[in-house]
Amino acid sequence: MYAIIETGGKQYRVQEGDVLFIEKLNVEAGDTVDFDKVLAVSNGEELTVGSPIVEGAKVSATVEKNGKGKKIIVFKYKAKKDYRKKQGHRQPYTKVVINKINA
Repeated sequence: MYAIIETGGKQYRVQEGDVLFIEKLNVEAGDTVDFDKVLAVSNGEELTVGSPIVEGAKVSATVEKNGKGKKIIVFKYKAKKDYRKKQGHRQPYTKVVINKINA
C-alpha cells in the first residue's frame, strides 16, 4: 500500500516505514504529524485518485528530528568587473517516519 502526499510544496510517494526529509515543520521531535493532503492512494490492485485530494484519507507520521542540510556555496561574480560575492546556505528540514496510511 502506498500514498502520494503533498507537503512543503512538494509531492512524495510514501509507504509505511518510509523515512522522509521534508521541508521544516513547526513541531518537536517525537510528535505525531498528520498529512491531510493525500493526492492518491493505492492498496495493491486498486488506485484511488483524488480531485484534487482523496476525501477522508490521511497519513500519520512521527517526527524524528529537525535539522539543517549540508552547506551549499552560492558564489556570484561578474567577469572583469571586480565583483565577487560568496554566500553559504543550509536548508532546514524535518525528518519523519511514516506510521500509517488511513484511506
